[in-house]
Order: sequence, then C-alpha cells, then structure tokens
Amino acid sequence: MLVPTDSAPVPDGRPPELDLRLDGYDADEQIAHAFWFHIEMQADVFVPLAEHHTADGEHSFYVLFDRSATFDHPGTPQYVALHLKRDHDQRSFGFEHAELPLPAMAQSWLVHRGCPSDAIGLAPELGHQPADETTRTLERRLAGDGDHFAMGYSYTRDDPNDWVTVVALRALDGRPTSPYRVVVEEVDPDAWTHTLREGGFATVQAALQWCHDRLMGSAGPLPPVRTATSYTRPASPPKAPVAHPPGRSR
Repeated sequence: MLVPTDSAPVPDGRPPELDLRLDGYDADEQIAHAFWFHIEMQADVFVPLAEHHTADGEHSFYVLFDRSATFDHPGTPQYVALHLKRDHDQRSFGFEHAELPLPAMAQSWLVHRGCPSDAIGLAPELGHQPADETTRTLERRLAGDGDHFAMGYSYTRDDPNDWVTVVALRALDGRPTSPYRVVVEEVDPDAWTHTLREGGFATVQAALQWCHDRLMGSAGPLPPVRTATSYTRPASPPKAPVAHPPGRSR
C-alpha cells in the first residue's frame, strides 16, 4: 500500500489531510513534547489510509502513510499506527504510536488496542491493491492475529525497479515447527498492485539470511510454513522493537 503518485491519483488529485480532532485538548509537558516530535511535527506528511473514532469521542485510531520515510534512513518503515486517547473532563489527551512496515501490521496493532477490526479498513483509492486472493487472505490474517508474532526485522525498498518490503517475525507461543516467519510484499508499479507471501523458518538466522538474499536479488523460493497441530495463544504477548539494517540500494 502506498499513497498514489501521478500514475495513480486520488479522485481530486490530493490525498486527504490528517485531522487529529484535538482542538481544545492539551497534555502534560512530557506527553506534549513527545506528541509534537513524533506526530504533530510531521502531520503534513502523514496521509490517513484508515481511521476510526469511537462514538463517545474518547478514542481515535489511525493507519498513516509517512511520505517522508522514503528520505529517512534506508529501510525505514513507511506506516504509522496511532491511537489517541482523550479525557473529556480534563480536556487532556494521551497517545501511543508505532512505526510498522505493512498496513496490515498497523491494523493489527490498532485492533490489539481496542479498535474494532471491521472499522479500520484501508481506503481503496489511496494505494496499490492486492493482486490476488492469496494476498488478501494473508493480509486479513495478519490484521487479525498479528499480535501472535513479534517483529524483529524489517526493510522497505521503494525502488520502482524492485519495490519490496521484507519482514521477519517470531511466533510468540513457541509451539509452531516454523517459529520464524518471513513476510514479503512486492509491488508492481505498472499494474499498481501488490502481492504478499509468507515463508516459515526453523531459525532466526535462516529467516534473516533469506531477507538479505531477497534484497540482494539472490533468494530462492520461500519455504512453506509448517505449523504444529495444537496452538496455545499467550495471555500477554511481549512486544519486540523494530530493527533496521544499515543500508539500502536505491
């Protein structure tokens, strides 16, 4: 998913602006500074691909595309998941956010924080579309159960000659026989579509090596995912930071 360029314009030629709905709200100094640094300072380069606001106005959930990420450190994720929490009585707010490499992972992050899964669908006019049913099925699964996995590595390359995102994940339950996964999104800029595929690995080293080989253009086919016959979902899954590699070819 990517906000349209001249080759795939939105109906009025401009992407929608981000409305944070915070007029009249404030936060303590620490939260206000963090919010300015991570969100407000970049509000003009964030494009809302999906948003949901609760009926009482206390919570807002956003999937944002960061148009500036392509100029950031090589490999930087291009999507931001944002959860705003408002206190109407105190006229104050708080927030959580995460930088993530795929829109489905941003949706999952928001669903895990209380957003209804059927309320955060992506605007179809704002990006490239799934190329096939396999992609749609995997995106739905990632959006629905992404909290079963911790992300340890991601790399986004938006070169039109090889437009690819690779993500390495670790299963949190420890039971599957493919405890490490690699998810690969490849974009066809001519058709303005994308495919998403998943592979399973027995070790983190093998998963990361496949990601490296794919970015170098020498990877073989993704190995199939092998799952155990039984599955126990963890009660409180840990969170893992995003890791970025040192460089990218443009």
